[in-house]
Amino acid sequence: MPHIKLTGDEIRFIFLFESVTNVPVRDCIIDDKLNRVIFLVDSEYIGKAIGRNGVNIKRLRKIIGKQIEVIEYSEEPEKMLQNALFPARVRGVKITKNAEGKTIAVITVEPKDKGLAIGKNGKNIARARLIASRYFDIENIIIP
Repeated sequence: MPHIKLTGDEIRFIFLFESVTNVPVRDCIIDDKLNRVIFLVDSEYIGKAIGRNGVNIKRLRKIIGKQIEVIEYSEEPEKMLQNALFPARVRGVKITKNAEGKTIAVITVEPKDKGLAIGKNGKNIARARLIASRYFDIENIIIP
């Protein structure tokens, strides 16, 4: 697990998320480019974090004024990337080095889920790339 330095805004958003949901947060990533905040929580807290009918997410979206995304945390890069692309059905994740020695992840998804994995305007794959670089020094993700 890399040492991640949180910004003041990320710390404030974590405090707010925890006070609204009563769920501990592993990490918070602010994605200003796509106007969203991504929270990473342990698997046993996903349902509680979202709340019945998404009530907690709606409340946080109203307070913060950005889209709120909750991702299941994992220390294994393959599992974490699979979680980051949910609900797309991931068949496999292969982490390798390219010709320049950079670490890349090749993620195979069900053919009909490819659009879902990439997301509108690439937002889902962008989320996976943010998490991959922050946690695992993975420089790119390819969905063939």
